[in-house]
Amino acid sequence: MKKIICLSILCISAATSFAQKETFDLVTYTPPKDSLSIGWQKDVRETMVNYSFTNKKNNSWCQISIIKSTSSKGSIDQDFESEWQELVVKNYKPTDAPQLNEVQEADGWKIKAGGTKFTFNNNVAMALLTTMSGFNRCVSIVAATNSQDYLKDIEALLASVDLKKPETITQPVTGNNSNNATIIGTWGISASDQSSYAVNNGINGYISRQYTFNANGTYYFYIKTFQYVLDKLLLTKENGTYQISGNNITIIPQKSIIEAWSKKDGTDNWGKLLNTQNITLENQTYQFTKHYFPGIHEWSLVLQADKPTNRDGPFNGGTTFSNAWIYGIPCNKCLIKLPD
Repeated sequence: MKKIICLSILCISAATSFAQKETFDLVTYTPPKDSLSIGWQKDVRETMVNYSFTNKKNNSWCQISIIKSTSSKGSIDQDFESEWQELVVKNYKPTDAPQLNEVQEADGWKIKAGGTKFTFNNNVAMALLTTMSGFNRCVSIVAATNSQDYLKDIEALLASVDLKKPETITQPVTGNNSNNATIIGTWGISASDQSSYAVNNGINGYISRQYTFNANGTYYFYIKTFQYVLDKLLLTKENGTYQISGNNITIIPQKSIIEAWSKKDGTDNWGKLLNTQNITLENQTYQFTKHYFPGIHEWSLVLQADKPTNRDGPFNGGTTFSNAWIYGIPCNKCLIKLPD
């Protein structure tokens, strides 16, 4: 496994390659090509571009996926852990924690990489993740293979990568309650459990938060907490009203509760309701703006306050947005699904 970590210490390359480059989202790269010129199979989806190769003679295979960028969780460590859980743990179910590299920096991006073994068809395979965090975005490239013969192909693709700095456009907020339309919809944020115990023991979970603002001035807010060390799931449910004045939004909760649920089959799926407790209501006024990322065609809702709130948790705006939370438009699989 040492070869994995040596391979993964790769920074963003500014070198020009003679091979034809392609661009997906924020990533410009040279596609893989085997020495026999047979070619890799390319599969382009909304959230990723995937390259796969199978050698039927020796039953070896390799898959490399470039993942569409998402909103940063606030740091390279949080981004890597979140991507590791989503892209490696869920897909390959490794039993060991990742072997990690030291964080590298290049052209405003921070890069963290790691790898681990997993079992596929009763054979040992390896999964490699390289995550790049910067400019409030997170980009990942994940590779999996059952043969070291493909490490040179993975290395060549990673070494060819150039990242585009995403531009942001701020939508000014002025006027009166007619500005409700600027935030109507569902906005979400997710972060991994970064407690020292979780990090040191490789058992990180996640906390997802989600606002839904309705046109009639009401809102719903949910928090789902999943931790490996807990035998239950936690679900916070809050509803109330909101008022907008200029670039301020005031949240006025009417009811807030936290529910404990058993884990279905030990996973993050809802089991049975165990108990319910009321939560102290927390009125809060935020300054808000919306930021648009042209490269990925996505809006984000930025909420700012003087100090962290119980509702929103720690700030995740990084150095770009001080004292702020960045809520993005969640994908379908990212939405908090409530118990039946």
